[in-house]
Amino acid sequence: MSSEYQFLRPYLRGWFFILTAMVISYFIAEKYLSYNTPIYQSTAKLRLADLNEGIPNSKLFKDLDVFANTQKIQSEIELIKSEAILKRVLPKIAFSMTISRIGKIKNTELFSDSPLSIEKLSLEEHHYNKSFILSVEADKTFTLYSPEGVFVNGHLGDSVSFGSTRLFINLNQTALAKKTDLKWIDKYELRFLNEEMQYSEILKNLEVISVEKDVPVIRISYKSNHPEKSAMLPNMLAEAYIEDYVETKYGAANVTVEFLDERIKEMSQKLSCAEEAILNYRIENNITNIRQETETDLRKVSQLKIQQTNLKMNLDAIKDLESYMEKGKENFLELAPNFEAFTDLLSTEMIKKIKQLQSEKKDLLMEYTPTNEKVKVIDAKIEDITSYLAESIRNTRKNLQSKYDNLIYDIDESEKVFIPVPEEERMMNILQREFEIYQESYNFLNQKRIEAEIARAAKSAFHRIITPASISKVPVSPNYIIIKAISVLLGMLCALFIIFVVHRLRARINQISTIEATSIVPIAAAIPKLKTDQEKENFFVRMLTQWQVKDLLQKNNISCYTGFHKDHGLSFATRNIIHTLTNQGKNILIVQFKNGTATNSFYDLHEDDSNQYRMILWSECLKLYSTETIQNVIREKSKSYDHTIIINSLFGDNFTLAFMAIANVNYVCVDTRITAAKRLSEIDLIATEYKLPRMHYIVNRVAYQPSIWKQISSYFKRRAALNEMQTQYA
Repeated sequence: MSSEYQFLRPYLRGWFFILTAMVISYFIAEKYLSYNTPIYQSTAKLRLADLNEGIPNSKLFKDLDVFANTQKIQSEIELIKSEAILKRVLPKIAFSMTISRIGKIKNTELFSDSPLSIEKLSLEEHHYNKSFILSVEADKTFTLYSPEGVFVNGHLGDSVSFGSTRLFINLNQTALAKKTDLKWIDKYELRFLNEEMQYSEILKNLEVISVEKDVPVIRISYKSNHPEKSAMLPNMLAEAYIEDYVETKYGAANVTVEFLDERIKEMSQKLSCAEEAILNYRIENNITNIRQETETDLRKVSQLKIQQTNLKMNLDAIKDLESYMEKGKENFLELAPNFEAFTDLLSTEMIKKIKQLQSEKKDLLMEYTPTNEKVKVIDAKIEDITSYLAESIRNTRKNLQSKYDNLIYDIDESEKVFIPVPEEERMMNILQREFEIYQESYNFLNQKRIEAEIARAAKSAFHRIITPASISKVPVSPNYIIIKAISVLLGMLCALFIIFVVHRLRARINQISTIEATSIVPIAAAIPKLKTDQEKENFFVRMLTQWQVKDLLQKNNISCYTGFHKDHGLSFATRNIIHTLTNQGKNILIVQFKNGTATNSFYDLHEDDSNQYRMILWSECLKLYSTETIQNVIREKSKSYDHTIIINSLFGDNFTLAFMAIANVNYVCVDTRITAAKRLSEIDLIATEYKLPRMHYIVNRVAYQPSIWKQISSYFKRRAALNEMQTQYA
């Protein structure tokens, strides 16, 4: 495994422990779920009426809800959860009593599948929301314990009493007929809930929400330990809401009809009074139709004024003619009056006659003098005619003046008719406006009365239950799959955490990278876990060859092997190194320590085997000699052998550093599975402080990761062997 993934070694080594923890967690979750009370949930969907679309928006039904505004979903949700709706539901559902079968570990709630029928005849107030314990025997006798601990015995089909509390207990024949194997011999818990507790229990498990913000669809969900109860309540609640809606609508329509009847009667009276006031005013003021009468009078005045204008023109012309003739009456015959105003034949003939007489006079004057009788006769005739004509003009003027004056009078009289018209119109407008107000109100109220009558007669609602709640087969809680998965995951995490903690608390070397990262002493050998003798032989032959190449294994060299404990690879490494060198024909001096005293000196030297010589240093005797003496003796002896191997005492002993000082090469033996990592800093400190020559590590059991179970087995084997030794010693 690469160095980046070395941290995974402890977890890979403990895979069996992790797997075992996961399996145990799974079975714990399985056991927990078997004793856990399941919770079922059922949901009903209710679509609210939308007054802006569909049937309610049609011409006939658009005002069916009379004066109602557009429904707000949130307000309807609060209405569904309100006590007003729940009061309609409670009498229809048997939630006032709960009966549970008592088990060894958990209680199971019963409902319509209860084998017993419990009827509350009367119940004292302090017995509400308390538990009664009922034990039914095979002979159909039972024992009922009150919440106070008082008990009574009875027989199924009998009623029992605790003071004022009376209960009737019998078998539920309906449930037993449906399910013949239903067990009724058992122990039960009874609870009777008052209205407040029922409301509390329902609201605690009830959820009413809208499907989406602007969609008029409401989800009614209810959770219960019994699947039938969870399905019953949402359906009953939706039906109760619709019934309340219809009744509220009918009540509002009924009240509206009664109110409208009163207002219509009042408006009818006011409307009659307004009509009578208009009639009386018309009679008093002789008014038939002001507009038509006014138009007729205006037309009449207009015609009179036209006549007045014409007369004025003629009168002015006559006056001018009269004035003209008055000024020139002395020479009348020389005048040239304008007779444009005279169109009658008589005036024309008279003018012609005057002109004819003038012509005759001129003819006579040519023969006669003005005093001649003939001329005088002509003058007399002309005088008569002109006098007559002047008188005619005066009479005409007077006649026209009289007509003109009459027209002025008639116009003035005709215009007097218009003086009361504004006031009459104002009064008529006031009376007519009042009449129209009453009439519009009367018509509006009659229209609304018809609509309210329709609403009162149509006992229907446009709310619909689009999805009724059904009995759930699978509980929503606990979620078996999730709980099992989480339990397995927690088991795995706990095992990983334990491995992590143990690994951190032990703080062993574990891998070569730990030595390389924390110590300045180089590594001379990394010994893996060698299982067979052949593997051991091949490895150590290769290792010693490498040492010779690295100049770590020279002739007559003294090599010192030291460790914190013999089991930290010290005994294993030295034993195999000595065995390999002996097989190669090398003469080896093995220096090691023993407790006790020698006969003549501080050491004993003897031959163990061919080419192997063992120098035993007695610890008690070493105290009597100086360090220089001991070092000199070993140096002198080493000259006679190819290799001198000192199996040194452990770190911390009296002569450990002294023997390390005389060695040509020092080897510190550590074990990845046993040696603590903090020991590495001690080695660096010793090497730096005492300047010991050529220190190297021999690392035992590199990359060895035994399973936890193998370690546990080894631990118990060691304990057994130790106990056996203690027993033999005793």
